[in-house]
Amino acid sequence: MTAQVTVGLDGSEESLAAARWAATQAVLREVPLRLVHVEEWPTMPDVPLAYARTRVLDERTERLMSEETDRARKHHPDLEVITEHAHGRAAEELTAAANEADLTVLGSRGLGGIRGFTVGSVSLAVVGAARQPVVLVRAMDERPAPEGGIVVGVDIHHPCEALLAFSFSEAARKGTPLRFLHSWTLPASYGYAAIVDPGIREELGGQVLGGLDDLLEPWRKRYAGVEVETASVLGSPAYQLVEAAQNAELVIVGRRRRSVPLGPHLGHVAHAAIHHSPAPVAVVPLL
Repeated sequence: MTAQVTVGLDGSEESLAAARWAATQAVLREVPLRLVHVEEWPTMPDVPLAYARTRVLDERTERLMSEETDRARKHHPDLEVITEHAHGRAAEELTAAANEADLTVLGSRGLGGIRGFTVGSVSLAVVGAARQPVVLVRAMDERPAPEGGIVVGVDIHHPCEALLAFSFSEAARKGTPLRFLHSWTLPASYGYAAIVDPGIREELGGQVLGGLDDLLEPWRKRYAGVEVETASVLGSPAYQLVEAAQNAELVIVGRRRRSVPLGPHLGHVAHAAIHHSPAPVAVVPLL
């Protein structure tokens, strides 16, 4: 792995926004910014891959890389910018690039007035397969300056050391508060009793919050300068995380690594955050 921030650049507004967001992250990390453009070539018999790889990149691509390099250096004079041209399948090439970087940033399409954004197949494939964190950035953000800090969706019942490490290090770099959110539902065994007695919900919620605080205690000691808030909320984890994301600077979710017949898998909470959060979303691979 190389100490750098990588961004996939294809000329779309989304990728340009990703490049600018990534430049700031590279400065915070004091590492180079790597701009990667993938030229997709068919491998059909009439256009063999060997021939495709010898083709000279067109002027538009060269201009794009040059302009974004100049823009990054203009706003961040001390930033080292590296450009790379690749040929092949974009998802595969960008996943390989992501596996070599500290952090990879990709763009996601905006939906105009509709809250949230969609993810292209390439970005979704990279997020689902990369072994390092990937951040998805939307093209335009017309919200007021977010004041909710960094929101982290955490499941205290599964290992999440990589998620906590990434979250605390991001908050420390940015000087931004962390808000950890754990959502839970009432066990079916409580049935009607939980409805007529609100005290049961309060008691269980307190137990969950205590478990979250215990999980975070060693990290709070390690990052004593980071402001941390915890919340235990009753309801759908996906819904609660998307609601909390509305005023967030960044949303962080985990992705458990598991093999499924059709390829990499994203859980429903990560899917909800990716598609509906107005803030950039970082997806961190877990065990």
